[in-house]
Amino acid sequence: MGWIPLAILLAILLILVVWCVSAYNRLISFSVRVDNSWSQVDVQLKKRFDLIPNLVETVKGYAAHEKSTLSEVTKWRGAAMNAKTPEEAMENNAKLSRAIVNLFATAEQYPDLKANQNFLNLQDQLREIESKIAVSRQFYNDTAMKYNEYVMRFPSNLIASVFHFNQKKYFEIEEADRAVPQVKF
Repeated sequence: MGWIPLAILLAILLILVVWCVSAYNRLISFSVRVDNSWSQVDVQLKKRFDLIPNLVETVKGYAAHEKSTLSEVTKWRGAAMNAKTPEEAMENNAKLSRAIVNLFATAEQYPDLKANQNFLNLQDQLREIESKIAVSRQFYNDTAMKYNEYVMRFPSNLIASVFHFNQKKYFEIEEADRAVPQVKF
């Protein structure tokens, strides 16, 4: 009779080990998916970074005295390109987005620039890239959400805490970008 309790104990221990390995592997899988989805965002941001110098040069030809606007775009493009973490990239890209909006607002003051075919082409390319960035951000946030749910859910949170799996940050809109723009006629 002594071997039955030992067999039950070993069976429970085996089930526990299998569950731990399974939970750990699932955390790894979720983490890799989040990293992959961030890479997709990064690819779209790189396309955006490559387009911006052409846009700045085109605007510079028409609005050379708008140096502060142009330098803001250049400054935040550089900061976003050199970001070391996804969080830093998110923050710098939000600032770059605001600088680009200011650049387009500046361009509105120059009818010749607005009619320039090169500028219009660059503007269309940027719009297309911004749309792809939005889709990539959504995919990233969806995968981060699934990962974060698993990291927080019991009992997988026990394995997550033991192996230092931390929640991933979402790609969010900054508070300054949430304000409704004022339109005046």
